[in-house]
Amino acid sequence: MSARTPCPGDALGLDRLADWVLPRALAWLADDPDEATAAEATALVHAAEQGDADAIRELTDRFSGTLQFGTAGLRGAIGAGSNRMNRAVVLRAAAGLVAFLRAELAATGGRPRVVIGYDARHYSRVFALDTAAVVTAAGGEALLMPQEWPTPILAFAVRHLGADAGVMVTASHNPAADNGYKVYLGGRIVTGSGSGAQIVPPYDAAIAERIAAVKQVADIPRAESGWRVLDDTIHADYLAAIARQPIERGVGALRVVTTAMHGVGGATLTSALVRAGVTDLHTVAAQAEPDAAFPTVAFPNPEEPGAMDLAFALAREVDADLVLAVDPDADRCAVAVPDGAADCGWRRLSGDEVGSLLGEAAAQALAPGEAGDGGDADASGDAEAADVPVLACSIVSSRHLAAIARAHGLRHRATLTGFKWISRVPGLVLGYEEALGYCVAPDVVRDKDGISASVAVVNLLARARADGGSLTDVLDALARRDGLYLSAPVTVRVDDVSLIGDAMARLRSQPPSSLGGSPVTRVIDLADGLDVPDADGVNGGAYRVPPTDGMWFETLDATRVVVRPSGTEPKLKAYLDVLVPIADDEPVDGARWRARERLAAVAADVEAAIAI
Repeated sequence: MSARTPCPGDALGLDRLADWVLPRALAWLADDPDEATAAEATALVHAAEQGDADAIRELTDRFSGTLQFGTAGLRGAIGAGSNRMNRAVVLRAAAGLVAFLRAELAATGGRPRVVIGYDARHYSRVFALDTAAVVTAAGGEALLMPQEWPTPILAFAVRHLGADAGVMVTASHNPAADNGYKVYLGGRIVTGSGSGAQIVPPYDAAIAERIAAVKQVADIPRAESGWRVLDDTIHADYLAAIARQPIERGVGALRVVTTAMHGVGGATLTSALVRAGVTDLHTVAAQAEPDAAFPTVAFPNPEEPGAMDLAFALAREVDADLVLAVDPDADRCAVAVPDGAADCGWRRLSGDEVGSLLGEAAAQALAPGEAGDGGDADASGDAEAADVPVLACSIVSSRHLAAIARAHGLRHRATLTGFKWISRVPGLVLGYEEALGYCVAPDVVRDKDGISASVAVVNLLARARADGGSLTDVLDALARRDGLYLSAPVTVRVDDVSLIGDAMARLRSQPPSSLGGSPVTRVIDLADGLDVPDADGVNGGAYRVPPTDGMWFETLDATRVVVRPSGTEPKLKAYLDVLVPIADDEPVDGARWRARERLAAVAADVEAAIAI
């Protein structure tokens, strides 16, 4: 074989770069409005030109595409490049959003009103100010939060201020390197039960089309002033609105430990609990103040192992009755209770367990036929009557909520994963998803809200104490009435996202024939949608869940497994849900032990079927 003729770029190692990488990087650099990311990209280009293999891989990844705007808005690692979160990407998103709003309001000549919030992550305030500058320059009314506050306050403000849209700059519980851009629609754009909720199709595609039409960042007009900075009244109004929940007399006797996970929810959570009557309150000091580095946790998500260790240590020290943890933007809430059988003396309740507790409380507070706050049908086309109370959860959450609704003669709805779907259900009185998200006051916030959920949980515990029991006693009573539902996740993280698609293809072509020793009796490709039958005429009749990427398996012993790719992280998730009947003379702990054994067996089979 003859040697290749050297080319002029060989000395710099350019032959190891794809032809398209440097032109894209240099074009992006010429249009980058931020000195820091421009310097970062310049350094990568120079290193790649010198043949640095790591720089070549990094540069290729950063410009391999454009960070896509979808129903989750934007989310990704902060950094230079079209495939990262940075000012150039955010300015384009803001320009696309306001162009969409102006087009929607063109017939009325209305001026778009956009409320903008942000958390304490790197660049969050910068991205929020850029959004305000773009909205203002486009003739819109930009209302900017005065400081870093939780996501639920932004979601509240969209409805409370009659905004046409809301933007929240946050990456929620993602790693410290990430940031994100959530969009809510309301006001004159979306009315009815979807008003104030996060975007769903076709709005995401319509906004994305406007974003794609932006040719250069330099062409986007930006005002230097003119937006309105809100005052603390909006925070006070939010606290007053969630304080409308009935307060149990015994709340003041509870000793509660809280943690904000280095996020922005600490002060708001404290204020809300104090308003609710909690007087014996202890906060994890090391995690109380916002810190974009999240120094005491490997992953700022209360679902992750070890994330609540400092809270448990403080709870043991003060002999607490309850631990409450909110994630960094405080839209999720984790609940833990004393448990002598646990290694640390504390057990975090699963999202499904808390959802069942909140669902039962909501159902008990209603009489059949009472109205919820659903409003009219919205643009999703759901014309179902909104005057019937509904308990709703995602399709990957436990089936127990349906049993609770059935026990009280209420309507139940399962939706696609995500609160953008749960929160817009007409007639909603309680919505939850297993990933620690709860909507307990849909008339206040059409999204998950860890602050109002925390207030609801202290009330639940006070009520249980008044009855001589605990939250686990309430769960045991529900198990005796409805059967013991127990759920658990199986999560597979990947570096190569193509592995997720391969695994889903295998599950479709070679579904498991049994799970946990029980034959699989039903296989549903959720890409075809899910038809939920009217089993007994109590839960509101048959309905259809729209298509999504996932697989659904049911077994002869009433086990259900749903497998789906995460919408925000590079991982594949399986959601296991088992149902174990309890004999009249059987201890609940015995049934729970049997359920755990079944879950373990099912989990092993699911991992084998995923085969990553």
